[in-house]
Amino acid sequence: MYAPLPSADRRAHHRQSHLASRGLFGLAADGGDRLTDLFVLKLTQVAAVWPFALAVQVVACGLLVCLTAIGDASGHASITAIVAHGGVVALASLLVFVTLRLPHTEALAPHRRNWIVTACAAIMGAALTSLLWLVTSTPDGPVQFGSAIAVAGMIGITAVSLHPIRAAILGTGAGLVLTLVILAGFAIPAAIALLFFGCLIAATVSLARIDHVLELDRATASNEGRVAIKMIAEFEGHGAGWFWEADRQGRVTYLSDKVARDLVPSGDAVGQMLTELFRMDSDAPGTERTLAFHISSRTSFSDYSVCAAAQDCERWWSISGRPIVDDLGRFQGFIGSGSDLTEQRKSEAEITRLALFDGLTGLANRQRMRISLEKTLVQNTGPYRATSLFLMDLDRFKAVNDTLGHQAGDALLQQVAQRLQRGVGDAGLVGRLGGDEFKVVLPGIDNRDTLAVLSRDLIASLSQPYFISGTAVTIGCSIGIAIAPDDGEDSETLVRNADLALYAAKGDGRGVHRFFSEDMLAGARTRKLLEDDLRVALADGAFHLCYQPVVNTETVRIVGYEALIRWNHPTRGLVSPADFIPVAEECGLIEAIGEWVLRTACIEAARWPDTIRVAVNVSPIQFANPVLPALVTSALAQSGIAPGRLELEITEGVFLDETRSSEQMFKALKGVGVRLALDDFGTGYSSLGYLRNAPFDKIKIDQSFVKGAAEPGNR
Repeated sequence: MYAPLPSADRRAHHRQSHLASRGLFGLAADGGDRLTDLFVLKLTQVAAVWPFALAVQVVACGLLVCLTAIGDASGHASITAIVAHGGVVALASLLVFVTLRLPHTEALAPHRRNWIVTACAAIMGAALTSLLWLVTSTPDGPVQFGSAIAVAGMIGITAVSLHPIRAAILGTGAGLVLTLVILAGFAIPAAIALLFFGCLIAATVSLARIDHVLELDRATASNEGRVAIKMIAEFEGHGAGWFWEADRQGRVTYLSDKVARDLVPSGDAVGQMLTELFRMDSDAPGTERTLAFHISSRTSFSDYSVCAAAQDCERWWSISGRPIVDDLGRFQGFIGSGSDLTEQRKSEAEITRLALFDGLTGLANRQRMRISLEKTLVQNTGPYRATSLFLMDLDRFKAVNDTLGHQAGDALLQQVAQRLQRGVGDAGLVGRLGGDEFKVVLPGIDNRDTLAVLSRDLIASLSQPYFISGTAVTIGCSIGIAIAPDDGEDSETLVRNADLALYAAKGDGRGVHRFFSEDMLAGARTRKLLEDDLRVALADGAFHLCYQPVVNTETVRIVGYEALIRWNHPTRGLVSPADFIPVAEECGLIEAIGEWVLRTACIEAARWPDTIRVAVNVSPIQFANPVLPALVTSALAQSGIAPGRLELEITEGVFLDETRSSEQMFKALKGVGVRLALDDFGTGYSSLGYLRNAPFDKIKIDQSFVKGAAEPGNR
């Protein structure tokens, strides 16, 4: 399938394999810096023990000479042979010592020193094998046995000492086997020796490969560690950044030297409280006690401007931190970092203020409150950690804005923010969501009695009079409360449920607090289902009109009809307008429904006698829309009825926002030519004063005032 390699390529491939094998054992110069370090380490290990090995070899050779002299007094030839073999072993061993220990030989390349040690190991292996053969040829007895043990000990000590250098082990084995083959011939002992030598080769190659892998891993880890330490040192020493760590109580356990020297004259900041070393920027809005709050509540914080607490604020830093927990989820302390803001403080402080704080009140803004709530909920500092959420809405704030102006409204919001901060204190974080809506996050508090007391105190505090531009102003406050994890384990659910509780507080007369309960969610879901059904009904044309006659009591004749919308739901049956009209006003469908009623009533009135009028209800939301006159004109033109036959019924709710736009709307509608009627007079904000200014053609007094008036005994 594949063409054979050309002979030149085969030779090159063989040479590369040979070089790879040599590099595996440190016998080639192209192993790379990491492997070079490995072989230098191996040479160092052997150099440390080799003097002991050399001493053992010399002592053992001397012992052999003595044993031979004792066992065979006339064996001068044997003693000479032993001395000769011992000399060879000693010379080779001394060469190893010189190669490994002397300074001028340590300058040799590691692969060259490996070659020398391996060659010496082969010589020692051959000489020791020959020596073992020699002593086993002496007469049997204790002397022979002792001599054999001495030689075997030399072989063992030599092999163990050379063990770190894998090539030297193979060299020793090669010398042993080769000498044995020469002395014994190709017999069974030689075959057995070759077999074991093959096993030794396989084991040594495996060990060499393991050495390479471990060394590469160690070198990689060591290099990464060195790089990390170098980078951190460089970052701390020459950059703008620094690091800190604190224990459970907030006491500093580590602080970069350059910051410690700026904070403490002695430079020893370890053991001091973090809040004693740093203080927040008192000029930056919303940062008072923030650091203490995060330390006590064990929540993360980031990018807060701080300076030395015990000195003038000549240097400023940005500090960030997060809680650390062990594998069991137990809180262990804080770890964090910081950066020098001395040169860039003004610009960065402004950016931080715009990003995280409300520009008017200095409180946390919507973004920061969302982040703070999410971080508080996900803090893994124990098996259970409650968090309570207040959603607050000011009562009668719009009236202040409308009567005194937006500047007075802004001044009022600033005073409200100050009272909220004083009332909540370090127990939580106060924020403004926008307009007259506020939020309070209370970590670690779930006792309903405690929350109820705090809510009543806040409502009482906010309900005290304010003095704005010399004028006393009084407002109120409604609070909705949700508690995690019972009322929601994530921020979205908790905010939704607190909002439902606030909705209930407003519905119960305002100026009160309400805790979330499941029936609130059920009611909200019912309203949502009704809203969805309303949208479908509007798209499918499921509404119809009924007409209630209007009778002239003098002539007992019908002079007109009032159009009444009805909705026959496929599953709910007939739904009362009192149920679905408020939902339509909340979800923004009332204008579309109102337009449909207006056009349909006009079209059907076109088929009636010209003397019969038709009355159509107009909601305050429709009345506030500037396009209402144009819509009425379009409906009249489409149906062809005279403007005087259309009567628009308006409730007293339109006078809650008695502004110049209301006067313009009345004037525009009268300009179209339609009649205007005041509906349900006496049930709302009744005032004869606005009757003088509004151009009503008719006033409808609510039936609750006239019902039963003709009955006997009725006052």
